[in-house]
Amino acid sequence: MHPLLSKASEFAAGLDHPECVAVHPDGSVWAGGEAGQIYRISSDGKVVDEVANTGGFILGIAFSPGAKWLAICDLGKKCIWHLDLNTLKLERFAEGAAGHLFNIPNYAVFDKKGNLYVSESGEFRSVNGKILKFSPEGSGEIWHAGPFNFANGMAMGLEEKHLFVAVSFLPGVERIAMQADGSAGERSLVCTLPETVPDGLALDAMGNLYVSCYSPNKIFKVTPKQEVTVLIEDWEGHTLSNPTNIAFGGVAMDQIYAANLGRWNITKIDAGIIGLALPSHD
Repeated sequence: MHPLLSKASEFAAGLDHPECVAVHPDGSVWAGGEAGQIYRISSDGKVVDEVANTGGFILGIAFSPGAKWLAICDLGKKCIWHLDLNTLKLERFAEGAAGHLFNIPNYAVFDKKGNLYVSESGEFRSVNGKILKFSPEGSGEIWHAGPFNFANGMAMGLEEKHLFVAVSFLPGVERIAMQADGSAGERSLVCTLPETVPDGLALDAMGNLYVSCYSPNKIFKVTPKQEVTVLIEDWEGHTLSNPTNIAFGGVAMDQIYAANLGRWNITKIDAGIIGLALPSHD
């Protein structure tokens, strides 16, 4: 058994194959389900409420700066939803941008200005993924045309100098430089992860990148020097089962929450690693 696996446990159960997870500033943990459910989980994991339902299939979610609303990627409805966190009113935010309609809107990331970046995975076995960008008002554009071999999870780097992208069928991670004018800059390779399907990304306060994999049941750590190690793995698939998206949370922001697409729960890992504060927590 991997040493860190002893510090991983079931945080909340009874979810419908959650692919995504995000942590609200109030400590609650949010997730989605494969039948369109949006779940809010109490900070102790004991209460799971379904607060909304899109009728689709929920992929990535992200809180806006100040946590005023939740951006929801919906595979089934092929759109991004806007969930107002005060009223819990659900509205369509975008179905695409700049003449491009979403096929697989997979993951959402905000910058500090409130711009929303969404990975468009494209199509399975076709290298046509891209990154779309939306202003706070909702106007959209193709920010980076790729093509990516299935663009998936993303993470904004330290000081918003880079946007990291999990590329599932590369398989590995790429990064895109953020230009001063907000446009996409140089695209470069961070690492390859042979015989894996990388899915989710998260950064710690030191700039280390964590990569959760749909397969196998592993989370990798990638240092700023691009050194790759295994943070945690579960070959049995009981504690981690297709861990797709991950997020830092907890009182000290030193716990990692993992969504398990292969099961019905969220896993909490007492990692002892301080996560990078997201715009939603500023």
